[in-house]
Amino acid sequence: MKSKLYAGLARTTVAIAALVSMHGAGADPAPATTHPVPSIQDTETPAARDVRMKWFREARFGMFIHWGLYAIPAGSWKGEKITDNGAEWIMNQAEIPVADYKALAKQFNPTKFSARDMVGLAKEAGAKYIVFTAKHHEGFAMYDSKVDPFNIVAATPFKRDVLKELTEEAKRQDIKFGLYYSQVQDWTAPGGNEWPAIGNRPMKRRSSRWDPAQEGSFADYLHHKAIPQLKELLTQYGSYPDYLFFDTPAKEMTPELAGEFVKILNTHPKLIWDNRLGGGYPGDTETPEEHIPNQGFPGRDWEACMTMNDTWGYRAYAHNYKSSKELIRNLIDIASKGGNFLLNIGPKADGSIPREQVERMRAIGQWLKINGESIYATQATLFGDEAGAYDSKQLDEHGKPKFIPGEKWRSTTAANKVYIHLFQWPGKSFKLNHMKRQVTGAYLLADKDRKPLKLMQSGETVEVSLPARALDPVATVLVLTTQP
Repeated sequence: MKSKLYAGLARTTVAIAALVSMHGAGADPAPATTHPVPSIQDTETPAARDVRMKWFREARFGMFIHWGLYAIPAGSWKGEKITDNGAEWIMNQAEIPVADYKALAKQFNPTKFSARDMVGLAKEAGAKYIVFTAKHHEGFAMYDSKVDPFNIVAATPFKRDVLKELTEEAKRQDIKFGLYYSQVQDWTAPGGNEWPAIGNRPMKRRSSRWDPAQEGSFADYLHHKAIPQLKELLTQYGSYPDYLFFDTPAKEMTPELAGEFVKILNTHPKLIWDNRLGGGYPGDTETPEEHIPNQGFPGRDWEACMTMNDTWGYRAYAHNYKSSKELIRNLIDIASKGGNFLLNIGPKADGSIPREQVERMRAIGQWLKINGESIYATQATLFGDEAGAYDSKQLDEHGKPKFIPGEKWRSTTAANKVYIHLFQWPGKSFKLNHMKRQVTGAYLLADKDRKPLKLMQSGETVEVSLPARALDPVATVLVLTTQP
């Protein structure tokens, strides 16, 4: 994962995706494609797409898990703190030789790992799906791979397939389960792509590779490791995965090579996969990283992935945590724009989850227990510009006035309800302009008695009387019942 690396590619993918209808019944059929292997997105009907994407569109909140050998150094190598990137990038940033990095596997013995607790945390947080790193850029497989012995069963004293345990527990706890797989980058496999280092550290190397052991053919790496491992992941774990999160597409992933992945993906017609495969394939989801787009991606399914503390993998000295309040409001903001929030945890090398991360996930869950109705299975706001404004003094990348989100409230939409998430208490009443529905009632979601609130509607203006104080310091949800 790395937002700086991905930003330019994301803009390219959005441009490609704009050519393809991706959302909603009644949308135009997908145009003819020039992909060497047509993907399911190229050929399915809008109605079929709606069925396939249904659970994802209703979920709105998922839990990302970044866990691998990088949890052992935990952000430091030979006494030096490596801070230029996420802790999961330490092999790249510190230019660790392949043999030295692979030797970490002998130390990996996560005896505190509990699939029940890890999946249980997602459930307690109100997450509707999990995305787990089956293999990150380090090349280490967190499952029992017969393709390559550099994996948690064959190379460590732990000898357990944590992915198998997690998928079995996900089935027991009835939660969707997705996999992250680094298909392009692999720093320990000959021929695997190595992106140039990011940050301010002076690098010794001129090319992206720093160890002769990394030399080889990228196509050979795909054919001998990445593609065979993808086949394993799609066949070894029952009905899972429901979702695949690829990462860091590069120019080396040509349309023809990407098409070899697509042939496999097409044999799993219910599978959802993201826009990071490469080769010009837009996939199903936009994946902004560490930021929330001003207006989301109208017409596209999307998911904002984000860390709690500036690193995906565990870093022992990373204490810059976002507050629970900020994370809950991020979830609300993303849902108001029709997207999903994929929030990351980074377990320690022993398999335990840092206390700060557990606390924040539980706080989100407590808020969702009361207010989840205003998030799950909702649609984007009806008031696109009302919760913000365009600033003519700030221009976007297209030279147009930039949209600046408001700080006072957000809104989500259901068939016969409109939810107003009040970040700042407006006082005795809340006034809403441009309401094109007829409002039939109002109440606060946190009010157990659902006491009706006095309201007046004149044309498209609605005003609702409120109690003196907010019921929730993070976001009190005002529910407006409406006629569709």
